Amino acid sequence: MNYTNLYTKLEDTILIITINRQSHMNALNKQTIIELEDAVKNAQTNTLVRAIIITGAGDKAFVSGADIKEFIGLSDAEGRALATFGQNAFLRIEQSIKPILAAVNGYALGGGCELAMACHLRIAGENAIFGQPEVKLGIIAGYGGTQRLIHFVGKAKAIELHMTGRNITSHEALNLGLVNYVVPHSQLMDKSKELLNEIIVNSPKSIEGIIKSINSYFESSNIGFENEIEEFGKCFLTNDSKEGVSAFLEKRKPNFKGN
Repeated sequence: MNYTNLYTKLEDTILIITINRQSHMNALNKQTIIELEDAVKNAQTNTLVRAIIITGAGDKAFVSGADIKEFIGLSDAEGRALATFGQNAFLRIEQSIKPILAAVNGYALGGGCELAMACHLRIAGENAIFGQPEVKLGIIAGYGGTQRLIHFVGKAKAIELHMTGRNITSHEALNLGLVNYVVPHSQLMDKSKELLNEIIVNSPKSIEGIIKSINSYFESSNIGFENEIEEFGKCFLTNDSKEGVSAFLEKRKPNFKGN
């Protein structure tokens, strides 16, 4: 299938999916998420594919976040629908029976950080920056970020990062357990392929079993993801969310009033 916002390349048995919206810092709009989910879905039954790398075009951004322009004027119901849509797509990535590695080549903010966390492995270039800055827009993470960040960095640090909206460097991310390795930007793809090649010499059925078993540890309840959808939707009932989105698009500081 030909895609509008990403391109794919099969190198040996590794499928490289590159999000290609450089003029938008590879921000995730709905079309990009649809294409990404489709590419991952098709790879599940492609016998030529043993593993997947997801990365961003260029050297500035993996994914800079969701496309904020799509947030303008959303209702509560539309906000919940958007969060459900994103969560379902990222769940498909997390539940892939073939290992998926995020090669983080720059900014991984908001939806970009959430996408990286949905992958099974993360390798960051030294220039990578991670963060969940949604609070600065008067909203919260909606694509699973409030839940998955806890898995990697623990409750205390997850709350801090979500509530401050502060970004962290690749080395901070490594120290917190958010990424597996940090390498010079020029070595990012080589290291990603090296790690996946070490994995895919093993039995595909064993790899599938490992993914399913480890994922099941975190699947005892979906209430957290459901609550995130509900609270994400509620944000769009507030004037603060309208102010936050407007301020972002106008490149100014927001003036939140708590209503």
